[in-house]
Amino acid sequence: MTQLTLAKAQIAIAAALEFSRGQKLAPMAVVVLDARGVLKAFAAEEGTALRRADIAIGKAYGALSMGVGSRTLGKRAEERPHFIAAVTHAVGGSMIPVAGGVLIRGDDKSIIGAIGVTGDTSDNDEAAAFAGLAAAGLTADPS
Repeated sequence: MTQLTLAKAQIAIAAALEFSRGQKLAPMAVVVLDARGVLKAFAAEEGTALRRADIAIGKAYGALSMGVGSRTLGKRAEERPHFIAAVTHAVGGSMIPVAGGVLIRGDDKSIIGAIGVTGDTSDNDEAAAFAGLAAAGLTADPS
């Protein structure tokens, strides 16, 4: 059974940052949350904007809260803005409905955590998340 260990979370973060540097993206912040939404690991590069940690957490926490990736949440926000606003309020304001928050699935397809990446465009943030999870041997589910 795949577990979200601290070592795997740290590998995912390091690989997401390495991918970002290789693509010459803006300075990034990356967070990994466990299935309960508890912070497992975090890193921010020099030069990240103020509150990037909160944005990365909001992407990952939103994905966990709704059981879908934050890209899907963004689409839902366009279709049903009042619903997403209500859910954001219900989860204490910690939901950022744009790409960059990706669920992590275990071997049995259960949600074992989420990664949130922010700093560049949402598409690039999500690409860095995928790269990080792949390097850590974790299964990404953008939903």
